[in-house]
Amino acid sequence: QIRLVESGGGSVQTGESLTLSCVASGWEYSNVGCMGWFRQAPGKEREQVAAIDADGNTSYEDSVRGRFTISNDKASHYLSLQMNNLKPEDTGNYYCTTEPDRRYGCWKYEYSIRGQGTPVTVSS
Repeated sequence: QIRLVESGGGSVQTGESLTLSCVASGWEYSNVGCMGWFRQAPGKEREQVAAIDADGNTSYEDSVRGRFTISNDKASHYLSLQMNNLKPEDTGNYYCTTEPDRRYGCWKYEYSIRGQGTPVTVSS
């Protein structure tokens, strides 16, 4: 059973940067499929902010495009999210997701495997 553990969250000021990490354990699949980052702010619905498919193609939510970068290391089952120029509206609990047998169509997808998340707070 795959387990995802996120780290790297914290409290920062507007304009600062954070890098979130996600490490997967218990990987029983021979391939690495879709992976993504979601966030959920207090009182709001969760939203997907980034995705990466089996070929390394990336997708981003409009408000983070150009500021966030998703990347992964397939060999080590590691996913990261570099977040630059953070804004108060980026505040939320960020969690990573994966769907090992799904290679494409990773954006706006209902992932079956997710971590518990790491909190990010951006103050003005």
